[in-house]
Amino acid sequence: MRRTIAALVALVATLAVVAAAFAATAQSSHRQAKLTQIRMVQEWPVADGFWIPWIVARDKGWYRQAGIDLKIIPPPTVADTVKFLGTGRADIGFTTILDVIFAKGQGAPITSIGAYSQSNNWGLIGRQGEKFTVASLKGKTIGIYNDAWTKAQLSIMLESAHLTLNDVKTVSAASDVVPLLLAKKVDVATGVTNAEASEVRTVGHQKPFMLLAKDYGVPNSPIWLIAGNNDWLKKNPALAKTWFAVTKRALTWSIANPKQAVQMFEKAYPKAESFAYALDQWEHTIPLFKAPGGYFSQTDSQWSALLPALVKQKLITKALPPSAYYTNAYNGAK
Repeated sequence: MRRTIAALVALVATLAVVAAAFAATAQSSHRQAKLTQIRMVQEWPVADGFWIPWIVARDKGWYRQAGIDLKIIPPPTVADTVKFLGTGRADIGFTTILDVIFAKGQGAPITSIGAYSQSNNWGLIGRQGEKFTVASLKGKTIGIYNDAWTKAQLSIMLESAHLTLNDVKTVSAASDVVPLLLAKKVDVATGVTNAEASEVRTVGHQKPFMLLAKDYGVPNSPIWLIAGNNDWLKKNPALAKTWFAVTKRALTWSIANPKQAVQMFEKAYPKAESFAYALDQWEHTIPLFKAPGGYFSQTDSQWSALLPALVKQKLITKALPPSAYYTNAYNGAK
């Protein structure tokens, strides 16, 4: 009898364990079934430290907790980011303000839904101890990227000293101007405080001298944005808002814990950047996030100064109202 009772107790206990395991599995499957994928195309074919907020949110499981399965898509080339957005192959994207403006001019269904950075941190970079002025660049050699906005910003800077592109020599780099600068093949180079300047500091082991374009007539507009496909945004407004809420949480954590955030990025993309470079890049990106309206907020003024400059530089033929390019409907701006 005792054996029978013991056997029954054991059987009941086993069945309870099995039932609990089944329930847990079913519950887990139910949670997984509720995940909705968001396809996010990036600004660059290779991972960089700018991606840290969504890498942290993804790898801490915060997106999944909010019902989001984030798919990060590196584009084949830098020109493909807006193509993916415009054709619906991506739902949201990390891109530039110029890409959004150019895409809008071509009728692409794309809208800026958040400003990643809040100012223009592009400029001219020199080697340590080699100070220069815009006026002193006459006859000098400048390392540049062969894109329209680089040349336009450089033109505006030179105009502040009554110079033109004909007064300087330019050397185009296919992917990176810093090696040209460090090898003294150019006198100065174009770039931003949190990429090329980071490379000078961590690879060249120098403290670069830099003139920021915003101090020489170039509009102080943000460089990087989060953009969305219009059709997707109309169908998924709540999902877009949730993505921003979770990403803001990750951004806040990453600002407070920069080394840990960079370690998470390095774990996800160990071959992308050295830890020293990624940390320097992230530390010099952090100041660019601050905004009166909160992270990712946008204003008319960010666009209104830039658009006439693009018309003047003949990069666009007509400027639309700022509201045609952006919205704060999803980013929770105050």
